[in-house]
Amino acid sequence: MTATGLGRLFNPRSVAIIGASDDHTRIGGRSIGYMLERGFAGPIYPVNPGREQVQGLKAFASVADLPETPDVAIIAIPQAGAIAAVEALAARGTAAAIVFTSGFAEADGGDAQDRLVAAARSGGMRILGPNCLGMFSTAPAFYGTFSTVLETGFPKPGPLGIVSQSGAFGAHIVYSAREMGLGIAAAVTTGNEAELTMGEIVGEMVTQPDIEVIAVYSEGLKEGDSLIAALSAARAAKKPVVMMKVGRSALGAQAAQSHTASLANNDAVIDAVLKEFGVARARNPEEMLDIASLAMQRVYPVGNSLGMFTISGGAGVLASDVADSIGLPMPAMPEEAQAKLKKLLPFSAPRNPVDTTAQFINDMPLFAQFVETMVEDGGYKSILGYLSYTAAVPSIAEQLRTELARVRAHHPDRLYVLSLLCSPEMRARFEADGFTIFGDPARAVVAIEAMGRYGEAFAAQAHDKPPPLPAVTLPSRTPTETEAKTILSAAGIACAPEQACASADEAVAAAERLGFPVVMKILSRNILHKSEIGGVVLGVADADAVRRNFALLLERARTHVPDALIEGVLVARQLSDGVECIMGVQRDPVFGPVAMFGLGGIFVELLKDTALMRCPFGEDVAETLIRSIRGAQMLTGIRGRPPVDIKALARMLSQLSVFAVAAGPRLKSIDLNPVLAMPEGEGAFAVDAVIEVESAVS
Repeated sequence: MTATGLGRLFNPRSVAIIGASDDHTRIGGRSIGYMLERGFAGPIYPVNPGREQVQGLKAFASVADLPETPDVAIIAIPQAGAIAAVEALAARGTAAAIVFTSGFAEADGGDAQDRLVAAARSGGMRILGPNCLGMFSTAPAFYGTFSTVLETGFPKPGPLGIVSQSGAFGAHIVYSAREMGLGIAAAVTTGNEAELTMGEIVGEMVTQPDIEVIAVYSEGLKEGDSLIAALSAARAAKKPVVMMKVGRSALGAQAAQSHTASLANNDAVIDAVLKEFGVARARNPEEMLDIASLAMQRVYPVGNSLGMFTISGGAGVLASDVADSIGLPMPAMPEEAQAKLKKLLPFSAPRNPVDTTAQFINDMPLFAQFVETMVEDGGYKSILGYLSYTAAVPSIAEQLRTELARVRAHHPDRLYVLSLLCSPEMRARFEADGFTIFGDPARAVVAIEAMGRYGEAFAAQAHDKPPPLPAVTLPSRTPTETEAKTILSAAGIACAPEQACASADEAVAAAERLGFPVVMKILSRNILHKSEIGGVVLGVADADAVRRNFALLLERARTHVPDALIEGVLVARQLSDGVECIMGVQRDPVFGPVAMFGLGGIFVELLKDTALMRCPFGEDVAETLIRSIRGAQMLTGIRGRPPVDIKALARMLSQLSVFAVAAGPRLKSIDLNPVLAMPEGEGAFAVDAVIEVESAVS
């Protein structure tokens, strides 16, 4: 943790409030009132030229009059004064400022905000906001916020860090977490993110020793590098991150010229990035806090599996359905263990879920034996118990706690979750025993599955390094298919044998050299998707057919795209016995080039069975990506078909990812569609290639 800047924002030794109010219910007064109530240990310096005292504290007329340089300043005055205050604070060496003030980029287009940032940077000062609700850290009792949520009650200290791009929704999350009994170390709302980004805040939370779990609410990502660095650091520190990212948008009509762009939309890219770093993506605030709550056990199973004991068959079916839908394994108990339990309680259902029925009320030690057998013999990494309201029954609750605590003590390495309904006091007792409590078993299953994803991410081995970056010089404008393949071939990406032909005679000669049958395609930099105008002919079997189709392709091009520059016809060897795939790259505005892989044909057009990954990456990551698609059996062999050359596919995809980075920011997209994956040992070949580039500035 740094002694200045961002670190001081979380742990200030002194605070100044510019625009301090004597009224603790006003924007300039709430933070003072909160800090006084909670006992902030350092000096609080109200700045208000119209008052000698503010809420019992000595007030100062200006920043220049302060007796020392404050670590952090809170700015709660109108725009013009806010910029001047930032200049004065930066000149004094203040580490960070929280700018409540609105009326910046969200209102005027950004000129005033640019001046605010320039003023801060002149003295190396960090800015949270502007137009933000502020933040708080519970350990130092620093409450740099004007949120009214704290008037309804302060959260208890604990291991949760909350980051929100929305002030009001961030307060909603804080309120909900507090009502769930979750301890909060810090909560930050980022506002306009004029200087400090959401990613930087997450990254700082990773370094804070009192923060163990990070919950993030995001409405839009404007800068990817700091977020990538933060998520990488969180994974390395084994600090779980759960993110609720709202807003689903396409990349726009121009970008959607390529298949890759239409599939690698912004939300799909965010999904891929979060998956890459083992971040759980929550669908709603309830799910986000469920996952954060369970993560506080700090048990992250590798090879997660769920064993469930229940007093209700219906609850077991519900949990099983949810587990199946999200891919959480619930393997059956071993046959010997089932027989053992059946002997103990003949009318039980001991498979998994293990249904003890309500009999446990009459024989608590027998119930404990069931649970112990399930944990020991089932080998489950996660244990879910459904007990409903019985945990609230006075004649049952304490003995139930005793028996469950004994099981947990014998097997402390498992993840333990209970679904029960009880008073807050009884809930607290179970939680003190090491159990996380959910009222709804379905919600519990979703959170349990997330713990397994954390476990896999934290235990993952280092990946292979990407191939060396080649030297890439892009043409000044979007190349033709032939030019694109020449560029890609030089980068080690295998393409189908072919020849560009300016006349029918050249086409016949090329076809005879390549060998019949051949494929013929119109060649024009203005026609990227040739099949849409009938610009591709397959199975051309002899010289006469070559001549006929040469004329036909030119006629179709003139009819459908009369202004296109036609450079001839491409004649290519027609490959057979391969599986059609698609791979490509789309430049994401936040995360840079992102690679996509999927099966071709109906799989990509209708089912959108694709996988994405940030570039660059090595062959091991490429192979994992290829095998992750739902239709991977088409590649590994199905119904007598031989497996394809997945190693060759992985080499091509990895090389493509490296090429995309080396090509630089002028590269818009690459489409290799189709790529033919030949039988094992026979390679993979790009049959069609499109490279879109930004025109070079002359």
